[in-house]
Amino acid sequence: MIRTLPLAILFFFFLKAPITAQNTVGLLSYNPMKSFDGYNLIYPHNQPNVFLLNNCGEIVHVWEDSTDFRPGNTAYILDNGNLVKTKRPASVAGNPIWAGGGGGMVELRTWDNDLIWQFELNDSMDRLHHDIAPMPNGNILMISWELKTEAEAIQAGRDTALLTQDKLWPDYIIEIDPVLDSIVWKWHAWDHLIQDYDATKENYGVVADHPELINLNYVTNGGGADWMHTNSIDYNAELRQIMISVPTFHEIWVIDHTTTTEEAAGHVGGFGNRGGDLLYRWGNPAAYDSGTEDDQQHFYQHDAHWAGRFLDGSHPEFGNIVVFNNRVGADFSTVNIIVPPWDMYDWSYEMDAGVFLPTDFSWTFTHPEPTLMHSTGLSSVQLLPNGNTLIDVGRWGYSFEVTPNDEIVWEYKTPLVGGNPANQGDTLAINNNLTFRMDRYPVDYDVFTGKDLSPKGYIENNPDTLFCDEILSTIDLNHDYKLKLYPNPANNVLVVEWDGMDRTEFEFFDVMGRQIGKIYAYGGRKYLDVSNWDAGLYFVRINKAAVKKLVITR
Repeated sequence: MIRTLPLAILFFFFLKAPITAQNTVGLLSYNPMKSFDGYNLIYPHNQPNVFLLNNCGEIVHVWEDSTDFRPGNTAYILDNGNLVKTKRPASVAGNPIWAGGGGGMVELRTWDNDLIWQFELNDSMDRLHHDIAPMPNGNILMISWELKTEAEAIQAGRDTALLTQDKLWPDYIIEIDPVLDSIVWKWHAWDHLIQDYDATKENYGVVADHPELINLNYVTNGGGADWMHTNSIDYNAELRQIMISVPTFHEIWVIDHTTTTEEAAGHVGGFGNRGGDLLYRWGNPAAYDSGTEDDQQHFYQHDAHWAGRFLDGSHPEFGNIVVFNNRVGADFSTVNIIVPPWDMYDWSYEMDAGVFLPTDFSWTFTHPEPTLMHSTGLSSVQLLPNGNTLIDVGRWGYSFEVTPNDEIVWEYKTPLVGGNPANQGDTLAINNNLTFRMDRYPVDYDVFTGKDLSPKGYIENNPDTLFCDEILSTIDLNHDYKLKLYPNPANNVLVVEWDGMDRTEFEFFDVMGRQIGKIYAYGGRKYLDVSNWDAGLYFVRINKAAVKKLVITR
């Protein structure tokens, strides 16, 4: 959001600690000097709309839907400005396949919410659920349950004691081309099983000898039909690999996408010549009989993805994997990063003594007040370009941004109660405002160019409309960044110099305090073409802090 600040405010900011208020919903705290400037996308449960919010917690855009629908569970803004979203019917009574995270439909919509394309998979045999992964080629990866009868499960080698619902719903992945409106690639977990329960049935073997295969009798979900409950999917275009989070196994799995559908159904083919067998798995070696519960490091994790998601379409740290680790403790969760050792020449991940590496996380974060970051399910994490981390604690609808020094610089609580707007002052209980994920898109994301991102109110009732204005009026200008502007007066080219190499924000205001432009720059020096600026007095602000006068002559 671009705010117009009175000229007096530009010069009379004063030093003050970041403001917090007695707000109970919406924006709880904000330090704009240290927070990453962007727009926050949320798709809360128990209601149909996708919201884009500025850092003040104001709605800047909304994609509305009928109250007959609910999230299924994710939505993403694509680099062409369209929205891709999942959804399901609000009523699930009598659905043949239903468990938490159930979906059913995927839609592409324009910025103005016009429907471009819809895909539906929700019947007695299959049902989409949880997450999708948009791909650079425009295709979309989707997760689906598929029905396996009791007879099919037993023939595959399932222990009958683990068929408490007389059926199984293993997961599979489909890649859909929206232009062709067709499935162009598939991978089924059911094609990559091993079991050591019944030598007379299929898939019999030694589990520990085959970490690339999935133990059909690893005990999950009390033997219920929702055997895997895959809750996230991500695609790495550089590695040409797919990653899914399988929380009931307490593992992440990586699959080779250099295979054809035929190869993905078997054990050979693709760059690694492993077909659709697991290239990598991590978090719980006991799931492939190569460890004990003491070796487990993932605990019903969510939002597993390669670092760099949703920032510029690439994965600059493409090997780093990030997760929200839900059930680490009885009353706290963690965020973790691992860096798997990858051999691009052998197209494989390294192992030691039959266990995939590394042996531990490379980074672990726990909230400064640990119980404030505890969610048994849902939740997300996003590494931001300025080094901060954005975390959503899903069961509480509590999102916050933290610096590398563990300083909380932004907090927001989804202001809904069972899908209806909460009142400022309400105290929200667990599960009242379930928020599966939050993602922040940079303010200079190309798709926002020319879009109306002015504030359009709040989700909550009785909002504290002055809260963010007070914060923005108390920014510390004592840090001058050694900002230099020359020549000044300027005519055609303006040189801007500052102290610092990292991503830096510059805003330009006229004498009326109206913002006429904003740029982001790196490296400590920037050359700007001002030949089309009107002659007059301007003000340049760096990182919402130091302000310098600038004169343009003609």
